[in-house]
Formats: sequence, structure tokens, C-alpha cells
Amino acid sequence: MKDRIALTGVTGYIGGRLAPRLLGAGYAIRCLVRFPAKLDGRDWVGNPDVEIERSDLANSDALAASLKGCRAAFYLVHSMSSARSDYVERDLFLATIFAEAARQAGVQRIVYLGGLGETGKDLSQHLASRREVEKAMASAGVPVTVLRVPVPHHSRFCAI
Repeated sequence: MKDRIALTGVTGYIGGRLAPRLLGAGYAIRCLVRFPAKLDGRDWVGNPDVEIERSDLANSDALAASLKGCRAAFYLVHSMSSARSDYVERDLFLATIFAEAARQAGVQRIVYLGGLGETGKDLSQHLASRREVEKAMASAGVPVTVLRVPVPHHSRFCAI
């Protein structure tokens, strides 16, 4: 039996590229998405090792059920992209729920996509929020691996 990995944020840029790589490495994946139709047309969706499950990350009981049977879970969610003015509070709220649901489900590792930056009081609101989410992820006792990626410089990013 293949190890199953849960993926949040799989409709985004990084998650959408991570899914086929995990499949290629021999894992089964469970995609937790708000809108399953956003995955239509992706060639890896028809793979028998792919489960797509409608999920609300704010519903702790349903989330724990969705994570059940997954060895690890990738948390690639970032509320800032939703253009909500309360993204800091929303990110922290969702991360805390996710960490507790992962513990309840028996997930052995959470992989979290954070952001680079110094630590301390001079962080931007965005980077300070990423650090708070890191702490929330670890709050339930599930081991967390944090991948810190730089924020691309927009003019170079657009030129690629």
C-alpha cells in the first residue's frame, strides 16, 4: 500500500506542480480543495492514486476526517491571495485548525510553505504573519517541516 499525502493549495501554482511529482515518486495523494472543478483538465487528476475531496479548512471535524489515513500533509494555503483585509487573522485561524485536525487524524508530518526573512520586530506584516502561522502549525505537536521561499521581485517575476 502506498503512503498517502494530503495536499492543500493544490489548485495553486506550487501545489499544481507538486501533485504530479509526488505521484511520480510513488505516493498516493488526497487533494483537499474548496472547488474541485478547478482541477479539471489537469492530466494527473485521472491517476488512480489521486483522490479529490471537497474540503473546508475552517471545519475542524470534517478536516480531521479528510486527513485520516494520510501520512503527511502539505499546507500550501495563504489567505493573502484572497485579498481579504483580515488575512493575518484568517491565516492564523486556519493554521491552528489544520494543525489540530492533523494531530487528531494521526498525520505524522506537516510540510508548510512559509517565506524567507529575518526574524524580529522589523518584519513586514506579511512575513510576521508567515512566522505566526509556523508557530500555529507546530502548536498541536505534529512535527512540521517549513519550506521558506523568497518573495520574487515583481519585475523579474513578470519577465520570466
